[in-house]
Amino acid sequence: MKSYFFKNIWPRMLTEKIESEKESELIKLSEALQGACRKKLGRSLAIREVDAGSCNGCELEIHALNNPFYDIERFGIRFVASPRHADLLLVTGPVTKNMSEALKRTYDCTPIPKWVVAVGDCAAGCGVFKQSYAVMSGGVSDIVPVDLWIYGCPPSPIDLLRGLILLLER
Repeated sequence: MKSYFFKNIWPRMLTEKIESEKESELIKLSEALQGACRKKLGRSLAIREVDAGSCNGCELEIHALNNPFYDIERFGIRFVASPRHADLLLVTGPVTKNMSEALKRTYDCTPIPKWVVAVGDCAAGCGVFKQSYAVMSGGVSDIVPVDLWIYGCPPSPIDLLRGLILLLER
């Protein structure tokens, strides 16, 4: 019992070292995204994430953008709770029949200029859920106009940053 107690009083370090080349790539991408936001909008980018019926794999990668490792909020990119404050809609998952009306309303509430990004294979064309009875036939683009598709199952946070830069620079 005594050895167990002393072992847990002084725990060893539980964090991982960041690879320097990966960190430098992340900083370059984040600064490029911040510059593109300022150039295009004159301010920071506000993102509203909409889950249209996914398995939550893409949401985990999107939420990773806010964790201490990626921390995109330090570059002025933030997630907002209301579509009325958003510049960009990140839509994940195949659009289910229950979520199609909610997605249309969210799109209509978003002020102009607005962009829609379909994240993941499911949002692009329904992926593995294509034959399901609960899914609309063709993905997000059948419900709202899509400006960019980011493929992957799920796409990594780095891929998400690259896609946002591509969208803002064109």
